[in-house]
Amino acid sequence: MSELTKRVVVAAVGIPVVLRLVFLGGWYLAIPLSALAALGALELYRLGAGAGIAPLSPLGASGAAGLVLLAAWQPTLRGFAPWAVALLGALTASALVLAIFVRGPGKEPLSTTAVTLFGAVYIGLSLAVVPLLHSLPVLRGWAPDTGDRWSGVLVLALPLAATWVGDACAYFAGTAWGKSRLAPSISPKKSWVGFWADLVGAGAAAAVWFVVIQPRLPGLSLGLAVTVGVGVLLGLGAVAGDLVESLLKREAGVKDSGTFFPGHGGVLDRIDALTFTLPLAYVALALLGGGD
Repeated sequence: MSELTKRVVVAAVGIPVVLRLVFLGGWYLAIPLSALAALGALELYRLGAGAGIAPLSPLGASGAAGLVLLAAWQPTLRGFAPWAVALLGALTASALVLAIFVRGPGKEPLSTTAVTLFGAVYIGLSLAVVPLLHSLPVLRGWAPDTGDRWSGVLVLALPLAATWVGDACAYFAGTAWGKSRLAPSISPKKSWVGFWADLVGAGAAAAVWFVVIQPRLPGLSLGLAVTVGVGVLLGLGAVAGDLVESLLKREAGVKDSGTFFPGHGGVLDRIDALTFTLPLAYVALALLGGGD
């Protein structure tokens, strides 16, 4: 089976599954998402191992998954934040204690602890935003029907659409016209043409999103111009997230973070841009969306 065929098959199976889980929300979404966070953290720790660092992988992966589950249990920022701080504090203390007894001074305890905590925050905290975003329409009164499960899907569609449409525009424009490289030492294929195409595509996707969601989320007070601006911001975040993961892979000397998705690479390869765009979308909507 060719790589292209694998990519198409994975997308054909994965997209309906993801949409169904997002529609159901709650624990139906949180449990698979927490497993994905753990897998992503483990991939990051393998990158660390490739760079000569030996993180406390089970501890960090558990922390990443735990952050997602906490967000599903307390799907408001006010409810989630104290528990997240407590979990990260416990994770820090546990990593330090384990570094004493498992690593010792001769096995890079500082690097071990730092990378363990980084993996939990980088992956777990980013994906923990998904339940928080999913609950925003009901909490803020944007949807007239509090039982409308599609409202959570529609809100999550903003960062997903801006990220994926922007990435597609960057790929096609960069392939056709890109000559000047954006960051050749990090990601040799990225061009400035692709960068600007990403921003345009993300802004256009946000504009279409605004038109589509208006009848379903009348309480959302974003205007068209502001929504386009948010889309451009998400495009910037997507490029930054992609470059960050590329940088980490460069240090580890690998092309892909893993092989979890045949033809697509690992979990990190699929969510690299989303680690930036999901939190950015939450901040933008929470600050600018209005409501109760």
